Amino acid sequence: MKPRWLRNLRVFSALALWCTLVVAASAKDVVYEVEVLADAKIPMSDGTNLAANIFQPKAEGKFPTVLVRSPYGKGGTEGGPGHSYASRGYVYISQDCRGKGASEGEWTPFVNEARDGKDTHRWILDQPWSNGTIGTAGGSYVGYTQWISAPDAGEYLKAMFPVVPLIDPYGDVAYVNGAFQLSLMMGWGAGVSGRSEARGWDDEAWLKAFRTLPLARWDSAIGGEVQYLRDWVAHPHFDSYWAQGSLRGREKDITTPICVIGGWYDIFANSVFEHMNEVRKQTQRDDIKKHLHLIMGPWVHGISKDGKVGGMDFGKEAVVDLNSIQTRWLDHWLKGKETDVDQWPPFRIFVMGRNQWRDEQEWPLARTRYIPYYFHSQGSANSLAGNGKLDTAKPGEEPADGYVYDPEDPVPTLGGCNLGKCPVGPHDQTIAEQRQDVLVYTSEELTNELEVTGGVKVVLYASSSATDTDWTAKLVDVDPDGRAINLCDGILRARYRESAVEPALIEPGKVYPYEIDLWVTSNVFLPGHRIRVEISSSNFPRFDRNPNTGHKFGADAEMQKATQSVHHEGQYPSHILLPVIP
Repeated sequence: MKPRWLRNLRVFSALALWCTLVVAASAKDVVYEVEVLADAKIPMSDGTNLAANIFQPKAEGKFPTVLVRSPYGKGGTEGGPGHSYASRGYVYISQDCRGKGASEGEWTPFVNEARDGKDTHRWILDQPWSNGTIGTAGGSYVGYTQWISAPDAGEYLKAMFPVVPLIDPYGDVAYVNGAFQLSLMMGWGAGVSGRSEARGWDDEAWLKAFRTLPLARWDSAIGGEVQYLRDWVAHPHFDSYWAQGSLRGREKDITTPICVIGGWYDIFANSVFEHMNEVRKQTQRDDIKKHLHLIMGPWVHGISKDGKVGGMDFGKEAVVDLNSIQTRWLDHWLKGKETDVDQWPPFRIFVMGRNQWRDEQEWPLARTRYIPYYFHSQGSANSLAGNGKLDTAKPGEEPADGYVYDPEDPVPTLGGCNLGKCPVGPHDQTIAEQRQDVLVYTSEELTNELEVTGGVKVVLYASSSATDTDWTAKLVDVDPDGRAINLCDGILRARYRESAVEPALIEPGKVYPYEIDLWVTSNVFLPGHRIRVEISSSNFPRFDRNPNTGHKFGADAEMQKATQSVHHEGQYPSHILLPVIP
């Protein structure tokens, strides 16, 4: 049996290709014979040659190009998406990123994609078979290669179709409010490094590897130095290292229609809303604003083919024909075909609970009512057996809740917006809720539906015995049968409570306010269900464990316990702020 990480990487690679697959032509299309140029060398401006498979209609004339740039392998030359595109009158190019596959150069994630993408565009436009128009497609990192080469691309870049795309390396995959996305960065980073040591590891071996300290030398877990893994730990703030591969501040330079496919449980769930809104906000062109579309389903880092995601079954409504959507999009922009693209809404979201699609004109929704649900207890909200409550009444004089956070025994990741070596998507959280270091606040059963759609945050008033620690929060939908299904969650490293670039340690025992971003969701809490919030200090291995020492990030080889207190009283009204849709 193939090792799990290799299976995952192959699935990841297959996703990138599957996301670009176009179904067979309609009866009105001319069907061409296809010729293939394998391992064509495309020269970059620095003299490096990148390899690509080029699929062309076997006919005279000029054709639009669909470009896919991937670090997961450009695929074969028999059948597949290349033949489907070319048979319908496109030139399809599948290219290995620098240092991957048959391409020359050194592979370093994020660093070369903007330049290499633009160089590839220029090469395409110079070819005799090019009609001067390019569209891009693909998922995940292949979505990143689209986004990063889009600014200032000019009118030749007619359309983008990124699926569950990475957009901002620092904020999307590396750090979330100061916490390092350990499973993603080290699991994925090791997988694409080319090192073979971890290929046979099972889940237990990966969990052991994630405990490697200090983090600055995490690559020792896979047998030797991988410089970019060390660089990621060495740069905990957004600085010049991350800026070289970043889109930040350049959204205004994108003048291309974009259709993005995202998922509520995808690692980039929050990012796709932020960046689509930023392009819409910054662009001066109304025609571009009209053609920025986001389709958000109940998916993880990949589109469900049967409606089943994690521990949930969202039904047949959650299944979409991605090929059809992409075909209509590219045919409209690259071939000028009359499709239904002009009628697409800015946002099409899947509302969980009701399990229905709904079109929206803006995000956040203009009709949102932000309602605080406050934490209450008699001083013992620890675990499901505790007395934590959640309601809209402001707290009076109530004792604080406390627990001990031990980084040697962190709360396990049981789903969520993850990718890598831990559970992903919606799962029952009961196991975590049985722990004494998890505070559980639960509402009464609802008598009416309550829709929560939008960004969610927790305002927490808390103190710690440490000079730095983490605070985690999770929104959960409790079914009448007791299953506690996670909707969204977040984390905040205490030293980053005020600034993302100027960390400041905390004073032990002092109460500070913390705003924890739980990202986004769309869910209807049905009658008989209950709303639940979990508060703790770890979510491992999705995030690295805060050692509670206050030392330089990545330097600690040892950890210490922290005694945590969460306050909910008149002066310190800890609560979750829910975006309720009337």
